[in-house]
Amino acid sequence: MTDEIELFSDGEGIVVRGDRSAVKRFLSREGLLSMAQEFDLSKLRSALNLGSDLMDTASGIVEQSVMYLKLTPEYRQRLQDAGGLMPTKTPGISYAMLGETGKHSLKWLQVEDGPASLLLNPAVLSGLGGLMTQFARQAEAQELKALLVQIDRKLDDVRRAQRDRVLAKMGSAAAAIDEALLIHKSGGDPTTLWDKVSGESVAIMNVQEEALFALRAITEKVKAMSKPGELKKAIKGIENDFAVWIAVLTRCFELLDKFQIVELDHVLATAPENLDGHRLGIWTALERRRTVVLDVTAGLIDQMDAAGAIVNGNVLVHAGAARLVINGLNSAAEILEEFHAPLGIESSRSALVPTPWREAIRDPKQQQTAAKELGVKVGLPAGTTGFAVAVWRILKSAPKG
Repeated sequence: MTDEIELFSDGEGIVVRGDRSAVKRFLSREGLLSMAQEFDLSKLRSALNLGSDLMDTASGIVEQSVMYLKLTPEYRQRLQDAGGLMPTKTPGISYAMLGETGKHSLKWLQVEDGPASLLLNPAVLSGLGGLMTQFARQAEAQELKALLVQIDRKLDDVRRAQRDRVLAKMGSAAAAIDEALLIHKSGGDPTTLWDKVSGESVAIMNVQEEALFALRAITEKVKAMSKPGELKKAIKGIENDFAVWIAVLTRCFELLDKFQIVELDHVLATAPENLDGHRLGIWTALERRRTVVLDVTAGLIDQMDAAGAIVNGNVLVHAGAARLVINGLNSAAEILEEFHAPLGIESSRSALVPTPWREAIRDPKQQQTAAKELGVKVGLPAGTTGFAVAVWRILKSAPKG
């Protein structure tokens, strides 16, 4: 039936297989066609030790149209709302068949027997899972590489040189991995390519730890600041340092993604029986790295938001500082959200908004904070008179317009 298509998912991405016209109709109706990429399954025939029946099945898979797209949080939720995919006997791989039921909709159809069930053979799905993991790492690496270009535009020459000095520590590893991946795309020998990059991940991990240590130091620096004036003086340096170390982390994740593509190729070619375990192990390690990075960066953003609350709570005396600091904090948070997106980490942060001065002057808390600070500066006594003089000074220094 040409109107049927099949979905295979490993949790990170989804493969859509079927007649080309049906696949395109489905992706178009879901608004996903522009995000989908051609997915090459030819390695299933050569890499897996399959019997003649399964070789025919693998060949059938290759001959039909197969597209891949990364699962966004939104589409992952849509899949769940539609009934989800059925778990298979291959760990981490789920499956569903869709059939066209009308001109404007596709409805879930679960097929448990018949010719399509041959595709659920563990040997075939194991190879498919390995290829999907490779493709996910490749897609993520491409997004991270594009992000590096964006961050680079935000760095001045001094910060760019600072970033490059750090990245140079894994320069030989980067060169070996990039070269291996280039040869991989041309069909190079997996064992030879693995020999080229084996062990290079150590240098990347060391630089990643250096970046996390630096971000923790920035967190402590922000935490130690409790005055708007301090934050105003420091915010530009904090924002730039933050961008440098996020750029370093981005490059680390990009290189590790590429490294794992070569690693999986080696396992697929030399020990396909271990592919499932290796694929799941890579996923577990990746999730652990993401969790560590999220803990560090989320802690920094929380501290930055606390700093924003400090300046926003003293707008009457420090209106200019409040705008400058909050803009800097929002800029840093935007870079972080762009870094999180390829890693599949959702952001729930709302951008900080400076309190308008005219609104602050009517806020008793703002008045008290401003009066206390100005009273200390000019040596006014506590009480009504001091408060009145302090407010007079505030009004005198109010922003024009």
